[in-house]
Amino acid sequence: MLWFFLRVRPPWQLSTSQVTPEAVFWGRRRLLQGLMGASMVPLSACHQSPTAIKTAPNPQPLPLSAPRNPAFTSVDPSRPITNEILAAHYNNFYEFGRTKSIWQAAQALPSDPWQVEVSGLVKHPRTYDLDDLYKAFPLEERIYRFRCVEAWAMVVPWIGFPMRSLLTAVEPLPTAKFVRFTSFYDPKITLGPSWLFGEVPWPYREGLTIAEMANELAFFAVGIYGHRLPKQHGAPLRMVTPWKYGFKGAKSLVKIEFVDRQPATFWNTLVPEEYGFEANVNPSQPHPRWSQATERLIGPGEKFTWEQRPTLPYNGYGEYVASLYR
Repeated sequence: MLWFFLRVRPPWQLSTSQVTPEAVFWGRRRLLQGLMGASMVPLSACHQSPTAIKTAPNPQPLPLSAPRNPAFTSVDPSRPITNEILAAHYNNFYEFGRTKSIWQAAQALPSDPWQVEVSGLVKHPRTYDLDDLYKAFPLEERIYRFRCVEAWAMVVPWIGFPMRSLLTAVEPLPTAKFVRFTSFYDPKITLGPSWLFGEVPWPYREGLTIAEMANELAFFAVGIYGHRLPKQHGAPLRMVTPWKYGFKGAKSLVKIEFVDRQPATFWNTLVPEEYGFEANVNPSQPHPRWSQATERLIGPGEKFTWEQRPTLPYNGYGEYVASLYR
């Protein structure tokens, strides 16, 4: 049974004035470099600043307004804003290449028209287009912390709808235990690094348990910073699970399947000893090649800066999710 909770606002929740953008997804870059036999990118590489921010304008998506969810808008002065420009110009999206300035290549993503197939062990399978999603599920804005497995962090103002709303609409069968999420992939469009073909399990897939998807925090994002998702952020629909490491947030979803067994996922398939299926933020469980005890928070200004902070269990969302794992 799905339900909603009324809560006293906890102190770690953040306001729009405290928003850090969805800057970069470092984990995929470093791991894939290792897979091709190259030396691993040192952790200090995360301190490098983007080179194209001031020279390349960001394509502006259409505005997208939604009321702020008051449960996810409080202030945490210790985690200030990272400029939105960094989010727009500094990303990983390996389907389009290895560079951090991936926003240009990502514009090849054919995001309109778009359909998302919801199928598997459900009473009401359905294929949604974007208009269907906007009409079927009321949109809201939520400000969430984001924590990369490579030990950097940010804060993001997402626009979207709770995943549990989709659960209610399609009604999973009792035999459904997991959900598999599949990203857009077309080798004629998502060219990616040429040396990856034949080595990596495309398309990008992720998974959750039914209980995780039903959690109050689990979110589908269709917008960011008051407009529709830019393509480099995973337009037009992506996963957001703020208590997990960022690689769990599959972009550009085309299929959502309800299944009875734990699905294979992209990073867990490639390097299972380093990237688990669960992937909850855990400061006491180090990555095999670096500590997770602290994180580097992306700075508030236009320059790419870092500030060291202690990592919080479940990224600070233990009140909502810890009971799922006891």
